[in-house]
Amino acid sequence: MSGSTFGTIFKMATWGESHGNGIGVVVDGCPSGLPLSEEDIQVYLDRRKPGTSKFATQRKEGDLVEIISGVFEGRTTGTPIAMLVRNMDQRSRDYSEIADYYRPGHADLNFDVKYGFRDYRGGGRSSGRETIARVAAGAVACKLLKSLGVTLTTYTKSIGPVEMNAERFDPEEINRNPFHMPDPVAAGEAAAYLQECMRNQNSSGGVIECIIRNFPQGVGEPVFEKLDANLAKAVMSIGAVKGFEIGDGFAAARSTGLTNNDPFTVDAAGNITKATNHAGGILGGISDGSAIILRAAVKPTPSIAAPQMSVNRSGEAQEIRIKGRHDPVIVPRAVVVVESMAAITLIDMLFQSMTSRLDDIVEFFK
Repeated sequence: MSGSTFGTIFKMATWGESHGNGIGVVVDGCPSGLPLSEEDIQVYLDRRKPGTSKFATQRKEGDLVEIISGVFEGRTTGTPIAMLVRNMDQRSRDYSEIADYYRPGHADLNFDVKYGFRDYRGGGRSSGRETIARVAAGAVACKLLKSLGVTLTTYTKSIGPVEMNAERFDPEEINRNPFHMPDPVAAGEAAAYLQECMRNQNSSGGVIECIIRNFPQGVGEPVFEKLDANLAKAVMSIGAVKGFEIGDGFAAARSTGLTNNDPFTVDAAGNITKATNHAGGILGGISDGSAIILRAAVKPTPSIAAPQMSVNRSGEAQEIRIKGRHDPVIVPRAVVVVESMAAITLIDMLFQSMTSRLDDIVEFFK
């Protein structure tokens, strides 16, 4: 299977299946000398691991990471960093029935058409568990960005019809509730809404927002390697993501030039800046020095307990009920996945931009 490698200079290659021995990633292109430990990675993995609340799958996995290579005496060596998370609580019997039929909203049929064979246990490579590898690589990217003063604040903006109120935005609240919402009132409303979904054996989608601050101006190319286009590719590569926005996004289609344009001005320090940020920090595919604001629309969990109609491999119609342990909402556990894919893209494109100017190259060789 191709397509499991992402990046140009800072690259990752993911491997493993939901019900195999484990999930892993190889990160190549990380500079030497970065302080890095398993604890640094674990903090990020703990944000997406299952079983943390009644609104997440009850699969009991510690998701403990092992750094296999690329780190010596607490620092990166500049060689590939290999990381492994072992699967400990597989219940593959829950999936024995789906070997012969296709689950609505899943990639089962497409895998059979493309490969003629599939690992039906939890979806194999198409399982959300694959995102463990992305998060482990993202933790490395986030630490690199943090060392450069770049920060990412990522949270749940909405679950179903429940949306956070910007006037109640509290960054400290993000890690206080199981939904990672920065609005405690909205978090309570989301809990009530999801309880109703669960009573109906149903699921919900939502929107994740990421704000990137202090990213330097001038990163990205004006045509096919636009920063926003590559961020879109990265975030849209997450299995459950069905939509992507930068800045005002789709709201810009209902706007006018007078309201959507960001007027330029000069700040107190004499720097040219923007008075507003409808563009979301990127103009012409190049970062403009403002906060980069992106959003990902996440679909409802397709594995639901309610009866659904489908067909089997012989094309015969049948009613199905999907067994197993599934999230009633993917969004909260996907927050760190969106953050990770954004961070990997940012650091990769930042490294690429460092070789785009002759004076940068000359400075490097001094």
